[in-house]
Amino acid sequence: MKFEAQHAVQWIQKANDKIQEHKDELTELDRKIGDGDHGINMARGFQEAADEVSAGDLSGVPDVLKQTATTVMSKVGGASGPLYGTAFLKMSMAVKDEAVDYKQFVGMIEAALGGIKQRGKSEEGEKTMIDVWSPVYEAMKDADDFDAALIKDTASSSMEATKEMTATKGRASYLKERSKDHLDPGAVSSYYLFEALSETLKEEG
Repeated sequence: MKFEAQHAVQWIQKANDKIQEHKDELTELDRKIGDGDHGINMARGFQEAADEVSAGDLSGVPDVLKQTATTVMSKVGGASGPLYGTAFLKMSMAVKDEAVDYKQFVGMIEAALGGIKQRGKSEEGEKTMIDVWSPVYEAMKDADDFDAALIKDTASSSMEATKEMTATKGRASYLKERSKDHLDPGAVSSYYLFEALSETLKEEG
């Protein structure tokens, strides 16, 4: 299949639905090891992004992702806005075609991951959203085509793995060993993003 603008719009809409549904959960997780505003900020920003891409006359995948990036950067507060905004912006810049094939899509995820690492000055194993994005990229890189189950399962297991990590970046790093036994909020919201992608691909068949 080709990933087209309509799929990108559905992806953002589904991601927003999940973030709205789990807003309180994300906020509670962030209360334990962060600032306590992740769910509120993400819900506000992704609602705006979903509204924008649904209403806009966006002809290609890069257009949808660039609009998402712009909205998320301006509407999501805290560290999450710049990080998620950078991810979507890098994805939009990685391709020129209106519809993208699997290899191009994997390149988009790679570009997003690189942008998050650069913006957050972080790497794998530091209990951040990278600990979901990186395994998903690695799994997709080794596959030959879109695989909804692979994306969801990898994102889920990667998210769960952050519980055993000690945070060394962000507000959670102040807690040191006490940051263990808690899921990273950014990893959880990233899981919902990839779960939404998985469901979008599954509907396409």
